[in-house]
Amino acid sequence: MTRPVLLVGGMDSSGGAGLLRDTATLAGIGVPARVAVTAVTAQTDHAVTASHPVPPEVVAAQIAAAGPNLGAIKIGMLATVGIVQAVAAALPSAPLVLDPVLRSSSGADLLDSAGTVLLVERLLPRVSLLTPNLLELQVLAGLLGVAEGEASEHIARALLAQGCGAVLVKGGHDTEDTRLSADTLYRRDDEPVTFASPRYPGTLRGTGCQLASGIAGCLALGHPLVEAIRRAKGLVDARFAAAAVVED
Repeated sequence: MTRPVLLVGGMDSSGGAGLLRDTATLAGIGVPARVAVTAVTAQTDHAVTASHPVPPEVVAAQIAAAGPNLGAIKIGMLATVGIVQAVAAALPSAPLVLDPVLRSSSGADLLDSAGTVLLVERLLPRVSLLTPNLLELQVLAGLLGVAEGEASEHIARALLAQGCGAVLVKGGHDTEDTRLSADTLYRRDDEPVTFASPRYPGTLRGTGCQLASGIAGCLALGHPLVEAIRRAKGLVDARFAAAAVVED
């Protein structure tokens, strides 16, 4: 039987992102989920209208209750520095996929600045795969002292030097290529691997959540990292394709 994936993140009332998107993704590939809620939010496609962090000790208790026998862990929204500290102290040993959720699509802050600093210090050294988009990559670059405007590969290498196992830089915000959206995987001792997919019109919330939880689920199923990313990318592409059909 496949071991469950622990999902650590926020509740999005609309179901577009966060834990509801994560659990739906895992259910679609037949992987059981355990959850630790870090924040309760009220969201629409246009704004975060309310956000209430869960007390750090309650987050830690949820992680403990999920049990130690996990196939993987996926972390999303962490909200506060206290929650980052609690999560770092409570996590069991398992492959860890971290989606550094720093801001919502509508521009609301989802992790305070002190929390972002602690995330780099306490969680990055334990991460198997980090999945930043280009905007999140620049925020992390500033914390590492990397000069503004440096190439994505240079920033990814700096993150690897912090102890991160691998970095998948998501290219959805790079609109120079109007046909393809390319994500690039960086590892210490291997050449970069690029995963390209068609660029669909419009946007969808929660694709970063879906990608990271899909990767975690595929790791729990026993797939190696590159194959796990490829399969999870396929899930996101299928969702975009379905949305395009509905719009037509």
